[in-house]
Amino acid sequence: MQLICPHCGVKNRVADDKLAHELACGKCGADIMAGAPVALGDAALEAFIAGTQLPVVVDFWAAWCGPCKSMAPHFQAVASELPLVRFVKVDTDAAPAASNKYAIRSIPTLILFEDGKERARISGALPARELKAWIQAHQTQGKTL
Repeated sequence: MQLICPHCGVKNRVADDKLAHELACGKCGADIMAGAPVALGDAALEAFIAGTQLPVVVDFWAAWCGPCKSMAPHFQAVASELPLVRFVKVDTDAAPAASNKYAIRSIPTLILFEDGKERARISGALPARELKAWIQAHQTQGKTL
């Protein structure tokens, strides 16, 4: 399995049976399987989505957005519950190219990517239970999340 380090952008090859363990990036030593969302911007987002062979859920948000702030702890909670899904936060004000590329018109907007392709999208804040159910409902190719 290939995973991109969200901290330095290096590709890491990991045996599937090691995914449940703490894994350090071969270059920078950061934990590449941390059960927490990572913040990415325009420069790193595309490579992360394209190079990560696990599902990736991206939360497009902004600091001034009340619903975004209220959903943040739920996003964090689901990230810790689904260790085989990568969770990313993209600040739409700081990453205008990504916001434009993915046609983000309202926030929060969540996009689920698998194999580098958009599989599902939803706008609006979700509580943890609904967010987890949404992710699991949109899994493809028999993957267990």
